[in-house]
Amino acid sequence: MSVTLDDLKLHLNLTLDDDDELLTSKLAAAKAWITGYTASDVDAAGTPAPVDEAVRQLAAHLYENREASLVGVTASAMPFGFLDLLAPYRAWSF
Repeated sequence: MSVTLDDLKLHLNLTLDDDDELLTSKLAAAKAWITGYTASDVDAAGTPAPVDEAVRQLAAHLYENREASLVGVTASAMPFGFLDLLAPYRAWSF
């Protein structure tokens, strides 16, 4: 399964279409990052469920934390367990 805009909206519990363009860009960024990390096509059929979950988590994180730093707010790191989901699929190169 490839993560779609509707799947991401379900994950975020969003029902309105107001942020669809922004969500689409965050989803594309998450897929690009994970494609680079795993050296695999995250849009291909048969993508492992942990990779799809990592795409959802990263896209949600990018959507909910739109700035690298915020005044008066504690920034949050990557979602807990995000890299653990991708660990078995990481492409190592030296």
